[in-house]
Amino acid sequence: MTVATLAMLFPGQGSQSVGMLTDLATAQPEVEATFAEASAVLGRDLWTLVTEGPGQALDRTENTQPAMLAAGVAVWRCWRARGGPMPAAMAGHSLGEYSALVCAGALDFTAAVGLVAERARLMQTAVPAGAGAMAAILGLDDERVRALCDEQAGTEVLEAVNFNAPGQVVIAGHKAAVERGVAAAKAAGAKRAVVLAVSVPSHCALMRDGAAELAERLAAVPLRAPEVPVLHNASAAPAADLDALRQLLARQIHSPVRWVQTVRALADMGVATAIEAGPGKVLAGLGKRIDKTLTTLAVFEPAGLNRALEATADA
Repeated sequence: MTVATLAMLFPGQGSQSVGMLTDLATAQPEVEATFAEASAVLGRDLWTLVTEGPGQALDRTENTQPAMLAAGVAVWRCWRARGGPMPAAMAGHSLGEYSALVCAGALDFTAAVGLVAERARLMQTAVPAGAGAMAAILGLDDERVRALCDEQAGTEVLEAVNFNAPGQVVIAGHKAAVERGVAAAKAAGAKRAVVLAVSVPSHCALMRDGAAELAERLAAVPLRAPEVPVLHNASAAPAADLDALRQLLARQIHSPVRWVQTVRALADMGVATAIEAGPGKVLAGLGKRIDKTLTTLAVFEPAGLNRALEATADA
């Protein structure tokens, strides 16, 4: 059964934490089984890293990206194992787009693990360590943040890259430019402007070289038409065909995450309930800020899974 008013959303890098999904794993064998599959592809034990840490290792891009992919797919498998209905559409925030494609049947999980590991490597090596940065700007509208980036870039890269919710934008680029942007945002009256603890300036022009190499890898990965529409970050719409899908995935790492547009596009499709499949409640919170009529549910532990199943049982 497919529920026409239901969407499944998958979080990306930043939602990881040591101990994530451990409560769900005690109730659902699908969690550890999914991480075991990913570990076999990578040749390293992701589940032990997730459950025991250290957090500094989990936060390294090359570990975070496969771990978050596995987390989203694991929750989806739990959802389906418990009789959860198919959604009418899916979307994922940044890296979460890969979880969405796996769960929509467009990409095999084991292929996705290898692809995401390569994506992480390319993103990490695209910019020398310490040369790039990202920062969250709260309380300024999108156009003001874009203008601020133009004003403060100088000869460096500084771009608005994540449009997460009204009044919540992330900027990225060269470290010094990001620091100038943060200072300018504070002077412009931002409620908050803070540099994020990330090692890669995602979704900006500094990732273009990595995107070109990723496109070569994507050309060799088998893809299928998704069983349900997947809205992409770069376009806030489904891909027209498999060639377009590959192009959108390559573009994604140097293009803005259009999350506000994505959630509004889901609402225009008739979605009334969105389930965040993966650790944390970041996307559930953003969804409510974007569209107050949207019911958002987070599934990352047994109680949340039960609540979401009950909420959609009669849909």
